[in-house]
Amino acid sequence: MESDVKSDCLNCFALCCVSLPYMKSNDFPYDKDSGEPCRHLCSDHRCSIHGSLREKGFQGCVSYECFGAGQKVSQVVYKGKDWREDNRMAEEMFSVFPIVQQLHEMLFYLKQAIELEEAKDLKLEIQTLYDLTYTLTIKKPEEILALDIEAHRSKINPVFIKVSDIYRSQYRKKRKGSGTKKKRVDYIGANLANVDMKGHDLRGTFLIAANLTNSDLRRVDFIGADLRDADLSGANLVGALFLTQSQIQSAKGDETTVLPDYVERPHHWGS
Repeated sequence: MESDVKSDCLNCFALCCVSLPYMKSNDFPYDKDSGEPCRHLCSDHRCSIHGSLREKGFQGCVSYECFGAGQKVSQVVYKGKDWREDNRMAEEMFSVFPIVQQLHEMLFYLKQAIELEEAKDLKLEIQTLYDLTYTLTIKKPEEILALDIEAHRSKINPVFIKVSDIYRSQYRKKRKGSGTKKKRVDYIGANLANVDMKGHDLRGTFLIAANLTNSDLRRVDFIGADLRDADLSGANLVGALFLTQSQIQSAKGDETTVLPDYVERPHHWGS
């Protein structure tokens, strides 16, 4: 199984710095169109302000993760051909990259799912979907552009839900019969400090600027959750499911935050 579902900027032609558009916001200091190189991009595809992105207003860059799609498109799909060599190829490459990025994100989740002991009965199904998804990432550019990415996602999503249910079951059973209160899907700015949320399904929820200090977030499903500026200081995320490095990069935390072993503590959290 391919293990490279993490960005490797040294083997990428800075595709995220060129192909992706952004608007002036809390995440970026100015507008940029798709296909327009960032003004801080150097001729060697490196960033001239990489060490001070947060200070200069590029929070969106700090929290971005391509899951290895950058090097896949640069070195495999286009066989090491630089987008600067051909304008027509560049336009095509910039369209291929975000599609492969979505596929690589699926690979990241599938890789985590297949390694869970709790999901061993689903291993063959997960492996089949992983292999299929990987195959899509190495197709020819025109074939990648023709993919129905949402149709493919709809094949995989039910498996993620089954894995999540199984993985969180020991905590869900403890809460069974505790009422039929409708699940809250919007926690923007919510005060959830010191709350026991073990085994919760936070799939796709908004946790922007939420106070999660000292909360118990073990075995929580975080797939698609928005953790921008959420305070995870002192929180316990051991065994968190489908949590990405980009989610952690976008959040706040400190040296007492307990993270799962597959994500790194952000430098801006301090030591």
